[in-house]
Amino acid sequence: MDHPKLDDAASPCQGCDLETNDRRSRERRSRNVSLYVDTSALLKRYVIEDDSEVFNDYLAADQVWLTARHTSAETRRNLAQHLDGSDLAKAQDLFLADWQGTNIVELDAKVCDIAGDIAEISGVRTLDALHLAAAQRVGGGNLPFLTADRRQARAARDMGWTVLGV
Repeated sequence: MDHPKLDDAASPCQGCDLETNDRRSRERRSRNVSLYVDTSALLKRYVIEDDSEVFNDYLAADQVWLTARHTSAETRRNLAQHLDGSDLAKAQDLFLADWQGTNIVELDAKVCDIAGDIAEISGVRTLDALHLAAAQRVGGGNLPFLTADRRQARAARDMGWTVLGV
């Protein structure tokens, strides 16, 4: 199966609409973005599961995270679905702190067009296609893609990317 590749992004942030949130941004500006984190991987930080430690090790090893804008909505929804009470409040606080230091790829027209191409070719779900397109927009196979989603991992590998997690 042929998958789209990004040929015009030599460095992770070249030509992209990337927002670096304020908190921890000084330290992150001095380093290149080096790990794309999708929602399924990020959730392992807040919702403890059997494989959470593996994902937390990846996240701790490279604290320069990049993700798409919609990760916030996906994460918040999943936290509210899986946690409650003080566990939910703690997870929300930790997520907010993490989000303030995460590099965000905006879902502009180019990212959405790339997502459409990826979805048509690979058959991945829409939100997964948006993650793949955001990662492709800012470096594609030039940066590791961390995910806990097997279908998304398969599509990223089919695109020739290094996939961490599953």
